[in-house]
Amino acid sequence: MPPARTARDRGQVAIEYIGFLPILLLVALAAVQLGLIAYTAQQAGTAARTGARSASLEGPYEADCRAAVSGWLDVTGCPASYGGDEVTVTATVEIPSLVPGWTFDPARKTATMPLDH
Repeated sequence: MPPARTARDRGQVAIEYIGFLPILLLVALAAVQLGLIAYTAQQAGTAARTGARSASLEGPYEADCRAAVSGWLDVTGCPASYGGDEVTVTATVEIPSLVPGWTFDPARKTATMPLDH
């Protein structure tokens, strides 16, 4: 026969769960932040390719680069450099942080396209 539970044991599991809950929330936030970092890097690559394609066609590459990313992301730079028969654009996109105090370097991606003559 199992030992009888005393009144002092009631609620012990709830207290242990409440104590562990902040750790679970921190792990969940870190996982979401990691996904946000990967998404921002993918968007920076899209911006760089779009900017390089536009610059190779002598289009408004800076505006096209900024328009290629989601509206809630901030493109801080999209310079082009021309050399020979190609153009290279490097897009810099700020990585948003979910937790105050967590800061990240911006995502930078580069794309090169041949010039359209």
